[in-house]
Amino acid sequence: MHKQTGELHPRTVGLMEEAAKRVEQEGIDAWFKLDPAELLGAEAAEYDKVTDTLDVWFDSGTTHRHVLRGSHPHGHESGPRADLYLEGSDQHRGWFHSSLLTGSAIDGHPPYRQLLTHGFTVDSQGRKQSKSLGNVVAPQEVMDKLGGDILRLWVASTDYSGEMAVSDEILKRTSDVYRRIRNTARFLLSNLNGFDPERNQVAFGDMLALDQWVVDRAHQLQARIEKAYEEYRFLDVYQQVHGFCARELGGFYLDVIKDRQYTTQTDSLARRSAQTALYHVVEALSRWIAPILSFTAEEIHENIPGKRGDSVLLETYYTDLGALDEDAELGRAFWEQVLEVKHSVNKCLEDARNAKVIKGSLAEVTLYVSDELQATLAKLGDELRFVMLTSEVTLRPLAAVSGADASEAEDTELEGLKVAVNASDNTKCERCWHHRPDVGTHAEHPDLCGCCISNLPRAAVRFATMLDKSTPDANAPSDESARPTMQRPLRWLWLALAVIVLDLATKYVASSQLGYAQPVEVLPFLT
Repeated sequence: MHKQTGELHPRTVGLMEEAAKRVEQEGIDAWFKLDPAELLGAEAAEYDKVTDTLDVWFDSGTTHRHVLRGSHPHGHESGPRADLYLEGSDQHRGWFHSSLLTGSAIDGHPPYRQLLTHGFTVDSQGRKQSKSLGNVVAPQEVMDKLGGDILRLWVASTDYSGEMAVSDEILKRTSDVYRRIRNTARFLLSNLNGFDPERNQVAFGDMLALDQWVVDRAHQLQARIEKAYEEYRFLDVYQQVHGFCARELGGFYLDVIKDRQYTTQTDSLARRSAQTALYHVVEALSRWIAPILSFTAEEIHENIPGKRGDSVLLETYYTDLGALDEDAELGRAFWEQVLEVKHSVNKCLEDARNAKVIKGSLAEVTLYVSDELQATLAKLGDELRFVMLTSEVTLRPLAAVSGADASEAEDTELEGLKVAVNASDNTKCERCWHHRPDVGTHAEHPDLCGCCISNLPRAAVRFATMLDKSTPDANAPSDESARPTMQRPLRWLWLALAVIVLDLATKYVASSQLGYAQPVEVLPFLT
């Protein structure tokens, strides 16, 4: 540095390279032992050799000046600040601190808008990973064995504010959660078969109340997920998505709509309303998980019906989720109360199963309810039995519990509710599996209930009628001319049975592969 002006030598860069060579050959003390005349000759008398040591944290702490602002074409003042500085907790006294000091000194503010620190990876017992302990979990091995999305989901499922535990057992549990999310998406997509959003979508105001409820739940959840992402709370995103798939969808809604999906007519409002809800939910779900389960989100995105963009990663949050009016008669408060009742009924059904009173959930249930619950549940009418997943639900005043009823009625945790569960004496409908009093009252369809008969496609009704007419009367003479008429439907039934067996076997293989995140060849599967 010039003794008079304080300026650096004009050949500073070249001098630094020469000094670096000497340090490489002679060690770090080479600079301090160096005679300036060896580099500067006669100029040495005009310059002072600087012996200050540049702190390595100062070196890294000023990178914001060069990487972000120094690279801007209009100079430092126009350059951007970093959105986020991300490092381990050991950098509080290192890079984070030196960046804060230098940024504040140069620009009057930190070089970053937000700062995020994380803990270190340890094993399930909290021990540091090391080869000597044999507890090292290599990321590449995890990806080779389980796939990249499992590793990403483990990161999201861990509270990174502390030490992050990982082991084979922890990764196995993560895989189970992944399968829950993936299988939920598969169910949503499989039930959108034949659904065209442009032609078949039902307006939110025209959807069935239960379908409006699940879309509204997705609407509420998306607001929480957006906020969690903005605040880097990935664990909250993980818990919210998993909880929605396990509770609202898998534990309630998807079970309830199966009856509508599988027994009502293809273009009925009941079925199209449910499909519309599934469409909205899977559109939103694919975007919620995209930052974490990127590969899975792309798979879902590619299989949603309707016009698609190039990638889910280029989409924004789904904006077509309808919301229930807070003051609506069948609004959020209504459904919260219904779900509380269902939770209590489920416990009573489980107790009845354990006591061998019933075999399945499609039993007959009597609810002894308070006036308030009576008014709430009565709004569902006959739909109440579908919501409760039972063949029959009878509402009676709580005061009516007496005599024999008192011994059958089970107390619940919900105030104003007692539940009596009984096996149904009615015959089971072979189509919907509900035990209904009108099964056997229809001559042409003795195995079906009235609801299922009304939902039969005309072609199916005609085919059933043909079978009835083609079957010879038991008292009619058995001649050769009757055999072709009788054998033709039997041949068709054998063919149908073979197709069903093959179909189920194929789906089992494909679902097993998908469940373990293995690829499935689409054309052979469809064939």
